[in-house]
Amino acid sequence: MMRENKLRRILREGKTSVSTRLWSTWPLYTESVGATGNFDYVEFVAEYAPFTQMDLENLARAAELYEMGSMIKVDLQNRFYVAQKAVASGFQAVNFADHRTARQVRESVGAMRPLTLGGEGEYGCPNRRFISSPNGVSQTDHIARLNDIVLCFMIEKREAMDNLEEICSVPGVDMVQFGPADYSMSMGWNRSEHGEDCRAAERRMIETALRHNVQPRCEINTPEQARYYIDLGVRHFSLGDQLAKLKEFWTGQGGEMKAIARGLE
Repeated sequence: MMRENKLRRILREGKTSVSTRLWSTWPLYTESVGATGNFDYVEFVAEYAPFTQMDLENLARAAELYEMGSMIKVDLQNRFYVAQKAVASGFQAVNFADHRTARQVRESVGAMRPLTLGGEGEYGCPNRRFISSPNGVSQTDHIARLNDIVLCFMIEKREAMDNLEEICSVPGVDMVQFGPADYSMSMGWNRSEHGEDCRAAERRMIETALRHNVQPRCEINTPEQARYYIDLGVRHFSLGDQLAKLKEFWTGQGGEMKAIARGLE
């Protein structure tokens, strides 16, 4: 059965979106996010975390239970394989890391678009969830689903910033997102020492993307941080990171509790 791509609908209608980042494929976490009713989709950061293909199917199913979308963040080197398997598992969006050139971006777009007569796409008809299952779809519906997959690209390398205009001009690029840590590394910086330089680069990315009708997607840690980006024209946000929030609790309240406990000795 065809599932509506929620993020694609949001983009078509010019509305806003809010997501959050998960490191764990345990479906309970995805269900817990969905149960709040506060998020349009979840992003599984596969670039950082271990997973199996069955994990991907179960995460996608859990998101579907709550009518949420699902995005996967993939590495550069094996991006075609992982992204295609994720989409075959039910994911509706892909966030591509580490791209430097428009040629790399065009290759990734082609890998995710359907293989059709006269087209430039390379994605065929794998017998996975939406093809050969009892609720499978026809080839024409599969083509429509692939054309709806939302494609986001990280702008996180010096070369990507140099090629930003060309990257944003590639047909099929729906969203871009700035990566301050990798950008700093590619510049030979410590991010903590170049906060304003990173902000300036991110602002340039946002302005360039909007000129090309590409939507900038920005990560924030608190809702209060959204205002800065809203004033720049941003309408798509990733709020919070599962591991970062846990570390914040373990470090902050964990430290307080340790001091209390040690004071009893």
